[in-house]
Order: sequence, then structure tokens, then C-alpha cells
Amino acid sequence: MSNFINLTLDNLEVEHLCCAIADKKHQRGVESKKIWLTDRIKEGHVFRKLDAKGKIFIEYSPLETAWVPIIGDNYVYIYCLWVSGSFKNKGYGKELLQYCLDEAKEQKKSGICIISSKKKKPFLSDKKFIEKFGFVTVDSIGDDYELLALSFDGSIPKFNEVARQGTIDSQELTIFYSLQCPYILNCIEEVKNYCERESVPLSLIEVKSSSEAKGIPCVFNNWAVFYKGEFKTLHLLNEGYLKKMLDINMEVK
Repeated sequence: MSNFINLTLDNLEVEHLCCAIADKKHQRGVESKKIWLTDRIKEGHVFRKLDAKGKIFIEYSPLETAWVPIIGDNYVYIYCLWVSGSFKNKGYGKELLQYCLDEAKEQKKSGICIISSKKKKPFLSDKKFIEKFGFVTVDSIGDDYELLALSFDGSIPKFNEVARQGTIDSQELTIFYSLQCPYILNCIEEVKNYCERESVPLSLIEVKSSSEAKGIPCVFNNWAVFYKGEFKTLHLLNEGYLKKMLDINMEVK
């Protein structure tokens, strides 16, 4: 059995967050994430990681308090399952997911769900891996994003109706974000700098509660980008990706 630990209110300050372990530019985001986690842990949020210097962790919470536009009774929602680098192909992902499954069953949950995609996308768990555990697609939005679930009692979760909207009134580059991910603050800084330099109108909307997250008009896991009124991506934007996205949309127009 591998040596895994859960973040708690007692060890949160001294333990690292796997996803931003080695990059100093994300340390401000790490501190914000730890503040965010302080309240979430009280709600039953779980951050479980390998006790090692690497990106090997799973993060999940009760769906009722999860910051996602998904509804369902008595479900668990997985935000992230990540194993990278030299830690791949050693069974860590399987152990982490199995822990979540076992805990959900012990707590008499109705099932577990996660957002994925038909084709593999950055910042979303791999559908093929999740399906090996019995997860099936129970809902979808557009041609890309899917809600996968493993039901224990036959009930299934679904995306909120508002999440299917995929549009907003504003034509500006608009980003909805929460502080759930430690990469986000640096991404925001890069986006702001680029938009100021290139005179691109920008609206940044911080999501500050689960109820706000459940009312966002698109798929949302902690970040969502709209441009010219339409939902574009969940992909976290650095300057290079943003420039590419804007250039593509200008060409299409």
C-alpha cells in the first residue's frame, strides 16, 4: 500500500499542493488555494496525495457543495485526478480513485461523477481511464464536454440547464474563475498584461461560492472563457494560448 496523506486543517499549512510544487510563479496561487481549502475541508472536501515531491493527487467533494454547474442527490464530485512525470504507470491513479470509491460507498453515497471530454483535453481527467472503473457518460454539453458517473443506486446527476446556455450578453473577453486551482492567479496576471498591452476589452469575474458556480452558463470546473458572447474553453490561458485563441476567432470572423 502506497503512503498517501489527506490534507487537514492541522497539516494544511505545512504540506505542499502537488500541482504547483516546483514553480515559484504559482506560490501566490498556492496561498490562495490553501485559504479556499480551509473552508472546503469543513464541508467534507478531500485533497489526498502521495507523500512525495510530485504531482500525484485526487481532489473531490460532496456534489451539493461542489463549485460546478452540476446537480444530483447524494453524489461525490471529482475536481481533479492527476499523476504526472515519473510517477505514471505505477498504479497511483488507480489507488487514488479506488480510495474515493471506497469512501463514497462507506458514506452511503449514491455515486461519483466527474467532468471529462470525448477527446483528451488539458485540465480534465482522461475519459478512457475513468471508464475502466465503470463510469459511463450520463450527460453532455456540445460536442466536447461530458459528465461521467458511476452510480451505486441507479440515480444519475446532470448539468444544470443554465450550463447548457453557453452564451453571455457581453462581447468582451470574459473569464469566470475561482481560486480552487493554484495556477489561476498567474494565468489572470498574464491575461491582464496581454489585454492591457493589446487593448483587448477584458472582464474577470471571480466565482466566490458554490451557488454562484452552479449558475454559470457553461461547463465550469474552476475556469471558463467566453469571447464575443460565446463559451470558448475551460483551458487555463497563458499569454501564448490567449493570443492563439484570439487570432483564430478573428480569422473566423
